[in-house]
Amino acid sequence: MGYSLWKMSEKLSVKPASSQLHPPGLYIVATPIGNLRDITMRALDILELADLIVCEDTRVTAKLLSHFGIKKPTLSYNDHNGEERRPKILEALKDGQLIALVSDAGTPLVSDPGYKLVKEAVAENIHVSALPGASSVLMALCVSGLPSDRFFFAGFLPAKQEACRKEIAALKTVPATLLFFESARRLTEALALLLEGMGNRQAAVARELTKLYEECRRGTLDELIAHYVKHSAPKGEVVIVVGPPGEAAMDAQDIKKQLGLLLTSHSVKEAASILAEQTGQPRKEIYTLALTLLDKK
Repeated sequence: MGYSLWKMSEKLSVKPASSQLHPPGLYIVATPIGNLRDITMRALDILELADLIVCEDTRVTAKLLSHFGIKKPTLSYNDHNGEERRPKILEALKDGQLIALVSDAGTPLVSDPGYKLVKEAVAENIHVSALPGASSVLMALCVSGLPSDRFFFAGFLPAKQEACRKEIAALKTVPATLLFFESARRLTEALALLLEGMGNRQAAVARELTKLYEECRRGTLDELIAHYVKHSAPKGEVVIVVGPPGEAAMDAQDIKKQLGLLLTSHSVKEAASILAEQTGQPRKEIYTLALTLLDKK
């Protein structure tokens, strides 16, 4: 369906886009994360009015614009060319152009390079506005079934294990639901490190959000690990949602299960120390339990 059909819809009382309602400046425009019908009417207005559309990958944005019959010049702006192109974009904004900033999918500035452009535009007293829309972070939080009154988005966990452990340790006591982006191929490893560092909290793995094979799998971290070990890594974009510290309470069976998992990759002493810190149980008691579990094998 072309954009013109959206504008002609009398049932929605949609008025044609007006440059008077949208002064020159930088407009941060959220785009769909999968389902193209999640584009907003205001987003289409701005994309049609824009003098230039700044995007991560012009090929990805071209597909979106083509779907809605919008023909506007685009310019790639990413981590590789940002330092070179940012001054040119700012100069165009100072000259009175209306520029739309989009990401490949979702809300710009969330794990993409738009922050520096917005920061410098604000410093230059350039008009900056944002058009809300699709966000995989908020959608994953909503469907996870975990507390949503306080949440913390931590982006991608570090790829190297030691750096990842340090990051998890720093986030362990944050009194909020935690959200992470992760690649499907590293999902099981990331879940295991979260289990090791935070205890067996309630969690959820959301993937392919708004798409045909949308899925949200919920359970404790060890249950999610067991599932993905058995069924292999999923395909698609992944958001991991982990419950707040209060979600880590364990009964005796949970402690035995967690201890058994830790003993597969840690010494008895290490496993006992980790679990004692996670649960508040005496390290000596957990150490004795670990020895008992090993004797039974």
